[in-house]
Amino acid sequence: LVPLTAKFVGAANYKFAFTDPYTRGTLIRTVLWIVVVPLVTVGIGLVLALLMDRMAYTSFFKTMIFMPNAISFVGASLIWELIYNSPIYTPSGKPGSQTGLLSQIVMSLGWKHPPDWIQTPPGNTFLLMVILIWIEVGFAMVVLGAALKAIPDEVIEAAQVDGATGYRLFTKVQIPMIRGTLVVVMTTVTIMSLKIFDIVRTVTNGDFQTDVLARQMYDDLFVTFQSGRGAALAVILFLCVVPLVAYNIRQIRRERAIG
Repeated sequence: LVPLTAKFVGAANYKFAFTDPYTRGTLIRTVLWIVVVPLVTVGIGLVLALLMDRMAYTSFFKTMIFMPNAISFVGASLIWELIYNSPIYTPSGKPGSQTGLLSQIVMSLGWKHPPDWIQTPPGNTFLLMVILIWIEVGFAMVVLGAALKAIPDEVIEAAQVDGATGYRLFTKVQIPMIRGTLVVVMTTVTIMSLKIFDIVRTVTNGDFQTDVLARQMYDDLFVTFQSGRGAALAVILFLCVVPLVAYNIRQIRRERAIG
């Protein structure tokens, strides 16, 4: 038996993570995920919460919007993979039966030869983001809707007496009153985006310039067995999550102290 030996390489794996073109692209896409997904998710969730607050008989709509949150990431990915399925053209140039919903919609609008959505960067990355947004927007709507309902009626009435209505009431009164909840939802979705793995793994396996930090970490550790590089990516991922968790805990403690 040949004894296993380990060689200390210092920060070489971290240097590789920030200088290797492929890994650097992975880090950039991960940053894109944690910027785009939380902003869009919270924005849509807040708009839906406001709409539901002013509508009657909203139980059905709330259930339909929240339902994707109960689906596993793999299941949701398979659903959207069928939606993004590219058309298979017949020898005559006409699309065959294996046409995804997205391609069918754009072809009905006049786009005769849509691209292969999953294999076309950089748009494919944003299409993968849509899956996570679709899953998490119901969570954002429910939590933010509960926060809006918790605002005392006296506060709203006093603001309206002072002339705050519509957009002004929303930005000057309601948003400041639910700021703590907004922060919690934003950080929760950001953490979810930062450690996203299932969606990318299921739909593209990181191919076609869609790889993210968590999936490449898995690949380095368990597929190519480059444990040093995989461990370095794991540490980078951990260091990115810690400040978000710490900030979230700090905000919750501050709210409890005020309450």
